[in-house]
Amino acid sequence: MSSRFDAVFDRSLRDPEGFWGEAAEAVSWHRRWDRVLDDRRPPYYRWFAGAEVNTCHNAVDVHVEAGRGEQPAIIHDSPITGRKSTLTYAALRDATARFAGALARLGVGRGDRVIIYMPMVPEAVVAMLGCARLGAVHSVVFGGFASKELAGRIDDCEPKVIVSASCGIEPGRTVEYKPLLDGAIELARHRPDRCVILQRPEHRCLLDPARDLDWEDFHSGAEPHECVPVAATDPLYILYTSGTTGRPKGVVRDNGGHIVALKWSMKNIYGVEPGEVFWAASDIGWVVGHSYIVYAPLFAGNTTILFEGKPVGTPDPGTFWRIIAEHDVRVMFTAPTAFRAIKREDPAGEHIGRHDLSAFRTLFLAGERTDPDTLHWAREKLRVPVIDHWWQTETGWSICANCIGIEALPVKEGSPTRGVPGMDVRVVDENAEEVERGTIGALVVKLPLPPGTFPTLWNAGERFVESYLAEFPGYYKTADAGYMDEDDYVYVMSRTDDIINVAGHRLSTGAMEEVLAAHPDVAECAVAGVNDALKGQAPLGFLVLNAGFDRSPAEVVAESVALVRDRIGPVASFKTAVVVERLPKTRSGKILRGTMQKIANGEEWRMPATIDDPAILDEITEALRTIGYPAEAAS
Repeated sequence: MSSRFDAVFDRSLRDPEGFWGEAAEAVSWHRRWDRVLDDRRPPYYRWFAGAEVNTCHNAVDVHVEAGRGEQPAIIHDSPITGRKSTLTYAALRDATARFAGALARLGVGRGDRVIIYMPMVPEAVVAMLGCARLGAVHSVVFGGFASKELAGRIDDCEPKVIVSASCGIEPGRTVEYKPLLDGAIELARHRPDRCVILQRPEHRCLLDPARDLDWEDFHSGAEPHECVPVAATDPLYILYTSGTTGRPKGVVRDNGGHIVALKWSMKNIYGVEPGEVFWAASDIGWVVGHSYIVYAPLFAGNTTILFEGKPVGTPDPGTFWRIIAEHDVRVMFTAPTAFRAIKREDPAGEHIGRHDLSAFRTLFLAGERTDPDTLHWAREKLRVPVIDHWWQTETGWSICANCIGIEALPVKEGSPTRGVPGMDVRVVDENAEEVERGTIGALVVKLPLPPGTFPTLWNAGERFVESYLAEFPGYYKTADAGYMDEDDYVYVMSRTDDIINVAGHRLSTGAMEEVLAAHPDVAECAVAGVNDALKGQAPLGFLVLNAGFDRSPAEVVAESVALVRDRIGPVASFKTAVVVERLPKTRSGKILRGTMQKIANGEEWRMPATIDDPAILDEITEALRTIGYPAEAAS
């Protein structure tokens, strides 16, 4: 019997123009479109061609005009600094209008680029929306990124202005941004006209009077600026993702399709109603922060949480529960790694019971695979549905999800459920031929991609095709590997690069991680394929044990090896694992498996620009040496 979800999904593929044209009726347009889908230049598909719109107007002004100006738009909660504040929609409109006016006074206009290099403070969101209000293109760079990485982004997008802050606050330390910014400008070929610096009370920096403006002086006397209509196909922002060539890839997001898709997703995927509080525990420097801290909740008229803290240590593993209870959060979205950190510190979930979570409805996880053990723990302790979903910087919103706003489908452990409406997901072999159900292959999405996804890379159209579209003609290459079952559920097993070849057998490191995570003493784990003289590659496990663990680590290693052998079989050749204190991750929570693999293989490696704590790699190196693996210094 066909379900409601089936009907919605089928229509989205059968009649994409009718489907997304109907969704677009919820958007406030300055001028309606000539065509919903412009498919005249494949693979460069464009949505809502001919339309004019303003993103800031749809995020802020429409709610004030509808009489909801006093509703909280942003709640800033910073356990690191001990400060909290709230901006209503009316206050946010006034702040963005004034910021846009101040930018315009510096000569910034439609199409000009502005880099935002800031911590998790309300001013960062004001800067993003202020750029959108003018029709300027913002490029947010994660606060604290190294000078060299920031310089590469400056040279690629050539900003007229850079907006930054004196510092970011991390547990136990203050990160001074100004020396990093000055170093980046010194390294870059392009020079911005001006830098606007927010002076935080935790640290005040010296300004260059010839180039730098204090945040307050920048605003002084600025007139509020109205929303500037731009083409729906004009870029809203550039978000850089690391490229294999060492040159960052600037993912472009347009204005029109972005508003349509993200506003649609809040109700249909996340099941959130206007006025409710939604929290994405991420950072505005990442795509999750762009899509689900800033834009989507504001498009939908929600209250969004801007959190400056960590899941543990600010001050304890109960921080998330305190915020959910205190701010009446109904739906939360975070990374599985955050929950694994909480579970490690508080395996019994004692902190959960100290807070009233009765209004909390749903937890969504994304960023890494949600292993069944983490899913079980979260579901058991929180007593709410725990929904894994899968998406990428390039797509900007879900590829696969359990769309609870349409119809809650049965949860299958290890699967982010099915392709969302508009995403025609397939599994193919190296010849772009579909494989049998249950067979691991490359996960791809049939073109055209739906609205809200990236139409191209910044100033790199050929690279866009080469990186994402050329290998599997007619499809978007996700670079993830996995399979589909008979019910169209997708299983994302690992990055394509993480499928290892053991004596001719193609094996998923993700499947092994799933088994290891089920061990009761393992808090987190990772598996990398390392060189093996006999088999070509062999899996190597990295295990982080629960807090309070009081047995011999060697016992857990032996049990883990036996567990993989029992559940996957001898074909996995899983014989070696090492216990480590923690795993190296990016600031967005992704585990750096590739770097650990290179260290184990004795290959040359570079310090990842996005790493959360570089000292972890020294710990990994020492741990590998204890089990006989080569480990050479970073290049």
